[in-house]
Amino acid sequence: MKKRFLCLLLAAVVALTLLSGCAGQQANPGKEEDDGRISITMYLWDRSMLKEFSPWLEEKFPDIHFTFVQSFNTMEYYKDLLARGEELPDIITCRRFSLNDAAPLAEHLMDLSSTEVAGTFYSSYLEVNRETSGAIRWLPMCAEVDCTMANKDLFDQYGIPLPTNYAEFVAAIDAFEAVGIKGYQTDWDYDYTCLETMQGCAIPELMSLEGTQWRMAYESETADSQVGLDDTVWPKVFEKYEQFLKDVRFEQGDEELRFSATMDPYFQGKTAMVRNTAALADDITNERGITSVILPYFGETSDDNWLLTYPMCQLAVSNTVEQDEAKRKAVLEVLSAIFSEEGQKHVAAGTSVLSYNKEVNITPTPALAYVQDCINRNHLYMRLASTEVFSISQDVGHKMMTGEYDAQAAYDAFNQRITDFKDPDAVEVLFTQETAYSNDFTDHGSAAASSLMNTIRSSMEADLAIGYSPTVSTPIYAGDYTLQQAKWVLTARNSVYRGEYTGAEVRRFMDWLVNVKEDGSNPIQHRNLMPVTSGLSYTVTEYERGKFRLEEITVDGKPLDDAAVYSVLLVGADTFLEHPNFCNCPMPADLKEKREAYLIHDFSSQECMQEALEKTRQFLAPSEYVTIKQG
Repeated sequence: MKKRFLCLLLAAVVALTLLSGCAGQQANPGKEEDDGRISITMYLWDRSMLKEFSPWLEEKFPDIHFTFVQSFNTMEYYKDLLARGEELPDIITCRRFSLNDAAPLAEHLMDLSSTEVAGTFYSSYLEVNRETSGAIRWLPMCAEVDCTMANKDLFDQYGIPLPTNYAEFVAAIDAFEAVGIKGYQTDWDYDYTCLETMQGCAIPELMSLEGTQWRMAYESETADSQVGLDDTVWPKVFEKYEQFLKDVRFEQGDEELRFSATMDPYFQGKTAMVRNTAALADDITNERGITSVILPYFGETSDDNWLLTYPMCQLAVSNTVEQDEAKRKAVLEVLSAIFSEEGQKHVAAGTSVLSYNKEVNITPTPALAYVQDCINRNHLYMRLASTEVFSISQDVGHKMMTGEYDAQAAYDAFNQRITDFKDPDAVEVLFTQETAYSNDFTDHGSAAASSLMNTIRSSMEADLAIGYSPTVSTPIYAGDYTLQQAKWVLTARNSVYRGEYTGAEVRRFMDWLVNVKEDGSNPIQHRNLMPVTSGLSYTVTEYERGKFRLEEITVDGKPLDDAAVYSVLLVGADTFLEHPNFCNCPMPADLKEKREAYLIHDFSSQECMQEALEKTRQFLAPSEYVTIKQG
């Protein structure tokens, strides 16, 4: 979002906040707990960080009281918090990042350029985040590699050599097509796929002197000096992308392909190559027995090959931390631990990453064996990922795919929009919320999470609703909501299931979501990972820190009837509950089989929330859905 438009938006929202009052703000993240420990609030861009990483921090720093909140993965989310008069958390993480997007936050963040942790980075990666003033407020966590994933077993089976340059890449696609196998396919529907394939096919141009000069100008633009596309590098980007779409044999309708529709044929041996990450390649190799390796974005020769990377997240620190020297020291110690070799391995949680720090040695996994030359030559391109570039890449990319734009028309449209970007979701007011609800987690749960779940259940007309963990990333404030602000309330787009269950089956679902298993696996670990329910209430006993035992379950104030049949709405993703690197708590097989039949296809929790708000025009009043006792 461009800064001039953003300033007007922030001014309007601040004015609204002053009129509406400040109800629903987070508790002051700088306060000390009653036990005298320093309190640090950390917003985490993804739920995965609430698993292996956050318990490690708590164990490493027992004298610090951490509050972890799953936030939303965009700079606009944090700008919106400030616009409503709320404080930033002590430590921020965000994956979707650019200096362009982050500039309005700068005055609220610490300059980390002179800290010891900043000195641990390779300068080339740190310079990407340096402001024109010399300040560095964001530090990049270890890098994900997102390139072409190839089924090496298929290449070996058909005697097709793994490509080493662009011509060989096209030849491999043609060879597979000749034997009835799709050579290359990907989930073109998503904005990140459009952005990464568009930039990936022209990395040599984007990393040229002209390309880096343009990027520096774009990242440091001001409200009075907007930067459009240059006329040297970017015309070549669109020419290459037009050719790339032809070479991978893009077909009409493919622009609507999502993840599952792309990956299922790959798992079945019907597609040889897809765009994806090294982390997923390792998982597929280990869990499905399909030898999957990462190939680079190819240039004319192997010397022109590059890996497209992006930090797992960027970290920043609120400048309010500097008001307390003891807290400032504690936060910097936490940052040093996070960026140590041990810390980055806990952030990566077993996935394949590369490090931007000089003294951190993370051995590349087998998936990266065929791109070691790119790693050795430091051919690691960090994607340009501003909010507007994501959005425009998706729109322009889709119009290239459908034939509405050729390369020149795509360049013209992209250039026009990048200097006058407006997110339609962030403009029109959908409704005015009358009552604010806090997201602070108490012994009776989160009021904001309960409000959201009650709202969603009302739309689906279910007797009961169960969210696998808190579904909100922000308090619900009193005031106007645009569609974008409503979307930020949700932590993520999760799958939605609706079907008939007996009370006994509901009890088993709750047992799976709460109780520590016989092998010690724990589905919760943190209080704010408690399941959020609507239509039913439950009581748990915390018998050790972070370990809970399910006690009573009630419906309408009466004990859950095991023999009764209820219509139940389930909202959540199994990945982090079931994966051995995280909670290692598989759903009981019979419940999982039954639940799969209840999946509402192409309808996520986000669509469910939007549909609900069209009816209610309010986030509904919360309930005390959980009671936590000590024992």
